[in-house]
Amino acid sequence: MDRRKFIVNGCGLTSGWLLTGNLHAMIPAGENFRSPYSKIYAHRLPANDGHYKRTCGYVEDIPISTYDWAPDSAYEDFQDIKFGIRLHWGIYSLLRLRGESWPYLQMLPEEKQTYQELYKSWYPAGFDAEEWVDFFAESGAKMFAFTSKHHDGFSMFDTSARVKRRVNWLAPGGPQIEDCDLAYSIMETPFKRDIVKELTTAAHRKDMKVDLYFSHPDWYDSDFRPYNYHPLQVPDSATLAVTGKNRTPEIENPREYFAKAGLVIKPDPSKEEITRMMARHRLQLEELLTKYGHIDMVCLDQWLGPEVWPVLRDTMLHLRKISPDTMFRARGIGNYGDYYTPEGFVPGSKENSDTPWFVIYPLGGSFSYEADEQKYKGASWIVRNLVDAVAKGGNFMAGIGPDGNGRFHPTAIAQLKETGKWLKQNGEGIYATRARGADEWKEGDNIRFTRSKDSRMVYVFCYEWPGEQLVLSTVRPPKGATINFLGFKEALKWKYDSQQGLIISIPSEWKDKFRGAANLTYGLSIEMVH
Repeated sequence: MDRRKFIVNGCGLTSGWLLTGNLHAMIPAGENFRSPYSKIYAHRLPANDGHYKRTCGYVEDIPISTYDWAPDSAYEDFQDIKFGIRLHWGIYSLLRLRGESWPYLQMLPEEKQTYQELYKSWYPAGFDAEEWVDFFAESGAKMFAFTSKHHDGFSMFDTSARVKRRVNWLAPGGPQIEDCDLAYSIMETPFKRDIVKELTTAAHRKDMKVDLYFSHPDWYDSDFRPYNYHPLQVPDSATLAVTGKNRTPEIENPREYFAKAGLVIKPDPSKEEITRMMARHRLQLEELLTKYGHIDMVCLDQWLGPEVWPVLRDTMLHLRKISPDTMFRARGIGNYGDYYTPEGFVPGSKENSDTPWFVIYPLGGSFSYEADEQKYKGASWIVRNLVDAVAKGGNFMAGIGPDGNGRFHPTAIAQLKETGKWLKQNGEGIYATRARGADEWKEGDNIRFTRSKDSRMVYVFCYEWPGEQLVLSTVRPPKGATINFLGFKEALKWKYDSQQGLIISIPSEWKDKFRGAANLTYGLSIEMVH
């Protein structure tokens, strides 16, 4: 299944109070808690961002006055990261499904029921949080993102939120909503270990930043119908689950969309169900931000709808109060978000927004476990995309997933560790750097630039060996400046020509000094203040 087709075709109250409150009473008011931070960002997503287009018909472009974003210091830290690893792990990993839990939507009723029962026997004995984080660090990653809950609704953490209504897909007479009372989480498996807790604890020991992915929709909990392709649709789906400026139906032809699985229509959700849905949604996000130490980022995914947006907005006000420094991905919340994630591509040029961004791109065939070693794209692919993204002012995250036992594919491990070797030599020109001004982030197809924050250094990356002369037209160092290959102390000779620009001489024997991962891309440092 091509998951991108799902997402690019469209344009503080306590959780306890929510459980008993009236839906309309939850529409945000809230005290003014605007922080004193001086904001230097416009906080506007690119108009062509796929997820912005999904919610722009009901999420206001200008957030309400009582809302504030993360402080500038958090934005600065975010832009220092540059390289991270994205992890998708859940029930779908047991079946080695590509596309994470998205294939669930097209499963037959008996397949859905089997899927929902898989947790009862799941025991991922190969999982070792310390080993995972050590691997990420060796790969040069400064952060990782982990799926606390994907769209299938299974929580990879110890949550007190309870599912009260779900679907029995094999009920007599066809799928029926039934009462239940469970967390539907990793703590109800034989494993009974809080994966998020173990990973965040290991990350904090390594001083590695943490991004917790969380899905707005939940396909296990029937209270969440019909939002975001929920397997249960309702008579008013066309007005509840809508996207874009014109609020067009999320699924234009449900019978055709669910042709393989079979369209299942149940009554519209009651006010009680909507209230319970949004309370559970809020409680789980609150837990992620209060139980596991500082969480640097929360990677919200997908969207809900206009009927519940006022409550989701109030949830964001609440979360800001309890974790003001956390960066929230913009999916489902529009310009209330702090960052966004181009998915499966690096933007062709600098983005037309100063909102920070992090490219997310699977290393294999999808973000979940990839069994076919031929699908892994290689360390050279990682490095070139990383350099390209950083040169344009962004960050880059390579996506991988462990198998059902908690082990990564050996090819993924090898390619990421090779990337780590390259970063050990060239990281000075990647981490905590910034893009050069205007169009000076590149020269031609094979040369990219970054700069130090204070602009005292410019870094140049050549995808191919530059030969005996490297000529650069956009860099003019001061007289006596030092130019080096990253990782080497020896200075290179250079001169400046008014016609050609900077000419760096590279003796032929230098090529032999590069071994293994060093050849992935060639980095140089250029002193701009002498």
